[in-house]
Amino acid sequence: MNVRMASWLVGAAVLCGAVGTAYGEQAGAAAGPAKVGAAPVVVMKTSMGEIRIRLFPDKAPVTVENFLKYVGDKHYDGTIFHRVISGFMIQGGGFTADMTKKPTRAAIKLEAQTGLKNTRGTIAMARTNDPNSATSQFFINVVDNGMLDAKTASDGYAVFGEVISGMDVVDKIKAAPTGQKAGMGDVPTTPVVIESVRVAAAS
Repeated sequence: MNVRMASWLVGAAVLCGAVGTAYGEQAGAAAGPAKVGAAPVVVMKTSMGEIRIRLFPDKAPVTVENFLKYVGDKHYDGTIFHRVISGFMIQGGGFTADMTKKPTRAAIKLEAQTGLKNTRGTIAMARTNDPNSATSQFFINVVDNGMLDAKTASDGYAVFGEVISGMDVVDKIKAAPTGQKAGMGDVPTTPVVIESVRVAAAS
């Protein structure tokens, strides 16, 4: 079952065109906090509630910088959680509610050998079979998924943050009824929309 789930995740990234073409290479306004020692928090407002995520730029600087560029560009606003598998993960950040794929920046290098694990509540980058193919899509682990952790320099899925509040929202999303849409499986029958993702104001 674990191998099949990992295969589903890779397959989803392939279907979603995870190897993106570059566009709008200007750094997003929110990219500033991505520096060693900082621990930025982003607020993800969804149609099912709010999720707050602490990022780990000290462990995964390339991945965090990439994610924050998409945040700064407001790329995630209006996208959906397009792949939901209860007992595995919820994946989003690449499609709008009508299953239109959004353009992406260039792919980034894999940062999976950081010591961070794909445990429940962590956020990681989705990708294709090419380890250096992650662009905008991410997933939140809803259980411990050790089979997604790096064993070598060219495998695993790069964890770059963790949910610090709103796991009840994540659990509601994972329970959403799913079906087939636009040739893809595990798509919520009622779109779960990511309304906005913003860097939280410093307290």
